[in-house]
Amino acid sequence: MSRRRAALLAVTLAGYLLVLAGVLLNTALVDLDWSVRLLRPYERWPRLEPLLDTWVVAGQRGPSAIAAFAWLGWRARRLGRLRPLLVMAIALLLLNVTVGAVKIVTGRLGPHYAQYVGSPELFSGGTIFPSGHTANAVVTWGVLAYLAVRWRRTGALIAAATACSIGLTTVYLGTHWVTDVLAGWAAGLLVLLSLPLLEPLVATAEQRLRRRFARRHLPC
Repeated sequence: MSRRRAALLAVTLAGYLLVLAGVLLNTALVDLDWSVRLLRPYERWPRLEPLLDTWVVAGQRGPSAIAAFAWLGWRARRLGRLRPLLVMAIALLLLNVTVGAVKIVTGRLGPHYAQYVGSPELFSGGTIFPSGHTANAVVTWGVLAYLAVRWRRTGALIAAATACSIGLTTVYLGTHWVTDVLAGWAAGLLVLLSLPLLEPLVATAEQRLRRRFARRHLPC
């Protein structure tokens, strides 16, 4: 890992922890959450809701994963390698484990289910923090950019714009707090920045799968 990537990883982790601490300690970040919640963007600008209801699907785990794996399957076949599929699978697995653990521990309720104004709504059985929608958008589309060859820079810009807009859309729709989205961006970016460290695991898994596949097709 380069120094630049390592520094960015450290900064992202620090930001993630600061947001988490800000929510747990009921700081001004929670006040920001409630300010946006009480603003009710979906009521102030209702014409945007049908469009954004459709757009937010790009961040949902199922549809985005199906689209990504379909393209990566085609690419893997063209390259004659399993690496594209394995990188995506490992990245999504790491994301689900790390984000899922924080969701369970914090137990935060979403804006639509919040009961006490000014409260961080923690430890109430919710699964809203951090935003899985946002983190999934960062990782899914970010991995596609990571695996790109000719269009990596353009892909990174498109992935960043998609992830940012997905996060903001969930805030507009009232399905997530602002801090959910901030933490979701950080959680997803941490996974992306960790991908170079996972390459040896990907290479080992690819070799083992190739050997197993070759044994099955040996002549009797």
